Amino acid sequence: MISQFFVLSQRGDNIVFRDYRGEVKKETAEIFFRKVKFWKEDGQEEAPPVFNVDGVNYFHVKVVGLLFVATTRVNVSPSLVLELLQRIARVIKDYLGVLNEDSLRRNFVLVYELLDEVIDFGYVQTTSTEVLKSYVFNEPIVVEGSHLSPLGPAGLFMQGTKRMPGTAVTKSVVANDPGGRKREEIFVDIIEKISITFSSSGYILTSEIDGTIQMKSYLTGNPEIRLALNDDLSIGRGGGSVYDYRSSLGSGAVILDDCNFHESVRLDSFEADKTLTLVPPDGEFPVMNYRMTQEFKPPFRINALIEEAGALKAEVILKVYAEFPSNISANTIVVQMPLPNYTMRASFELEPGAVAQNCWGIRTYTTSQANIFTRITWYGDVIGLNRAALNISLGGNITKESGPVSMTFTIPMYNASKLQVTNPHKGNVYSTTELPIEVKYLQIAKKSGTYNPYRWVRYVTLANSYVARL
Repeated sequence: MISQFFVLSQRGDNIVFRDYRGEVKKETAEIFFRKVKFWKEDGQEEAPPVFNVDGVNYFHVKVVGLLFVATTRVNVSPSLVLELLQRIARVIKDYLGVLNEDSLRRNFVLVYELLDEVIDFGYVQTTSTEVLKSYVFNEPIVVEGSHLSPLGPAGLFMQGTKRMPGTAVTKSVVANDPGGRKREEIFVDIIEKISITFSSSGYILTSEIDGTIQMKSYLTGNPEIRLALNDDLSIGRGGGSVYDYRSSLGSGAVILDDCNFHESVRLDSFEADKTLTLVPPDGEFPVMNYRMTQEFKPPFRINALIEEAGALKAEVILKVYAEFPSNISANTIVVQMPLPNYTMRASFELEPGAVAQNCWGIRTYTTSQANIFTRITWYGDVIGLNRAALNISLGGNITKESGPVSMTFTIPMYNASKLQVTNPHKGNVYSTTELPIEVKYLQIAKKSGTYNPYRWVRYVTLANSYVARL
């Protein structure tokens, strides 16, 4: 049971606010934002998803830069409320097509109608996009996605004014195409977030992939579909080695550490032929979430070496290698490295031939093919220090007080697990090649001439935690 629900922008503007029970004072949005903005408790710089202020419990999640918040005075399950906030964000995105501040403001009547149907007097009624269609009557005002707005993975496929076929996934599930035609499409996204820790010499210490097979359905009549995965997929190690390469192509068996499925998925034949059967609900939903620690080739490799370069300065030699095909481009690449507190100034030197744009204190790299070699030099504050103290500072503590080097990036149409798509079979089938993690086909059981199959499935690789130790 929740008392209030509201959505705040990054600036703290109250975009949507609904008070269901009148138990909590109206100033909670201001109190929440001020608390989150200047959070310094328990040695943390960011507020946890759940905290209490003056007897009021605050729950929040951040979705594409927007803060979805719920408040209550009673003791409720945190995981229940956080999942509810995620589902509300997903339902709003299904109806608006694009979830951002502009779309919320233009469709506030529709958003309030959705909230009144999802929650009644603080109690959850339904979060199903399909069920809500019977009770929600306002039409969405379609807002075209801007490349400056965080649209999630779908926004990565915008190319100026030209749209690739898959960008139709950012449209509302309740709005028809121009001319009143019904959209008969289903989209599949393979999204993987990779976490890697490198040693200073570039060796991988830990690695992990968190992946999602995401669908968005525009099919009328809710036909049954079948999604086939590769035959050598196995769940859990079962005592086998991750280096048990059995494929004739040398790609090896796919071993997932664990996974979970959407509630609509039936697993009757999963053990026999690795096929998932489901009746897709309207809107966007994760068919399967999985985690894999099987060895894989990282898209970037980082080397970082720290050296004393003189009596008053130290240097870091940073090398970033791109290890993916030249026909793929990475974007939104940011490399960051914290420097010691006693740093007076820092200089940055980039090797000839590497392309970069100046951003903050280090740089933002917008190239995927050039291997980047750079040298960062910083000068320490020696006021009040003698030479012996400086040697101790530079030699003994500088490694502990510097770094680690962290990296964030996005690579469209690339998967660290090597999932790729070739030309499909004729008809309503989507086919892929024999590669480690594989979606062999997506088949619609009901025959219809109005279905519009595409030739490819979209892939996105994101950096979840990508760091290199000094």
